[in-house]
Amino acid sequence: MSRPRFLPKSCGNDCDRLTSTTQGQRWIPIIQCSADFPPEVFEIAVSQLIHHPEYNSTLILRSETVEERTSDMPSSIPQLEGFHPIRNIHRRLLPRRPGRDTGLEQHCTLYASDGDEHRPVLLVLTPILEEGGSLPYYHPAVHHLAFRFVSAEVPLLRIEADPLPSTPTDLDSRLYRTCLALLDTLHRYGWGALTNYKKRVHHDCIIPREAYQDLYLVMRERHKHLVNEWREVTDPLKHVFEDIGIATFLMLLWKESYGHPETGQPENALVSDNLQTAPWKCWPRPPGGFIDLGCGNGLLTHILTAEGYDGHGIDVRARTSWSHYPDTTQSRLHTESLDPTAFLEPTAIREHPYLHEGVFIIANHADELTPWTPVLATLFSATGYLSIPCCAWAFDEKYERSRVWDYPVPDDSLVDSLNLGGEGGNTSSYSRYRIWLASLSLYCGWAVECESLRIPSTRNWAIVGRKRTAETEEELEKFRQRAQEIILQVRERGLFKTRIPEGKAKDH
Repeated sequence: MSRPRFLPKSCGNDCDRLTSTTQGQRWIPIIQCSADFPPEVFEIAVSQLIHHPEYNSTLILRSETVEERTSDMPSSIPQLEGFHPIRNIHRRLLPRRPGRDTGLEQHCTLYASDGDEHRPVLLVLTPILEEGGSLPYYHPAVHHLAFRFVSAEVPLLRIEADPLPSTPTDLDSRLYRTCLALLDTLHRYGWGALTNYKKRVHHDCIIPREAYQDLYLVMRERHKHLVNEWREVTDPLKHVFEDIGIATFLMLLWKESYGHPETGQPENALVSDNLQTAPWKCWPRPPGGFIDLGCGNGLLTHILTAEGYDGHGIDVRARTSWSHYPDTTQSRLHTESLDPTAFLEPTAIREHPYLHEGVFIIANHADELTPWTPVLATLFSATGYLSIPCCAWAFDEKYERSRVWDYPVPDDSLVDSLNLGGEGGNTSSYSRYRIWLASLSLYCGWAVECESLRIPSTRNWAIVGRKRTAETEEELEKFRQRAQEIILQVRERGLFKTRIPEGKAKDH
């Protein structure tokens, strides 16, 4: 069942308008459309507007609820004829760029009709300003903004405003365009609530959104200069901010996953630190450092190293960027053609300089090394891994479901937990590949966690292994034997070819 067509119409002088019992308020109906859902759904629809303003403006990071009340309403909210307030949510709007835009606190008040005690049919947004204060750019130039469900033969959704003096309200005005976008959003939310719409992809399954966004803003300011210093031919805006996002996720993942370096106890609080003082310098981290497989331009390794994390990046060839990083980063970037099939012998495992017990493995678009990530993590007794797959590779050839051995999937709950997106059929090649990677991780003894990262990439799905499913040494040995058997099978096929280090940088 598809959503009814959104047909907005500007309000004429014949529209009935809100009437305030407070002097000085001048309510103007701006725009309306058919509701296409009953009034019982209105509260669900507007709750999305209240709690997720970032969906309507790219300038808003998120909102935080300061206080919620059902009595003793604030004196600044409007008193409206025919309506009475039943719930007030005092929220704080956080800007996406604090250096440019200011935050704003706002009252979000739900009203019911006087003939109905409890069912809300009106939402009024009221900015809270100190005397002489001004509204940030992302907020409409209004004293109040109202979203109203109008009961009629054809029920309507209507937006009305109490604009600031001299604020244009014509069809070409910014206020009208803003109301048009908000009305479209409310219409969509209402229809989604009516049809029990479910999000295709869920974010923030592992790390809370607030913790990630707060740290990301700080990290972006610390490393945004890299855009102007970019040495590659690829798009700097995409790569710089993508790797800042991945680094932010890893720092918080490690903080949550590992014991405090002094006490050895888990540290669960994620946002208690003053981020301006760089508290992550003392945050928990992988005891064996990290290794970034197929590190490419080395940017992720550089960001983590610059922030005090111990680790290395390897790739089959050096990039132009490598020689322009500080010496501390250059010393952590290495040209190496990793051969996972060599790690059947204990000597090879003991002698590798960067893969060792306790290491955390990063495989960001690592292509051929993507399926080897959980295998290597098991063989080297790693403390975990993050894999962000892009191109679909099996162990020694491109992934094709008909040609690849499937690993056991316990039940449908595993697939349901993978956050694959789409309509749930999971029939696409990329969805099947991700299911295969998850089942492989389980087969190698890792509990599977998945996240859709907040990064500017269409390939933002990540699989995290940080907990072993084994409870005894015997079970750990069973999983090590499974990893060794995979290597034996690949060797017997004889198709795996190690890439040869390229260019003059092979001795880097």
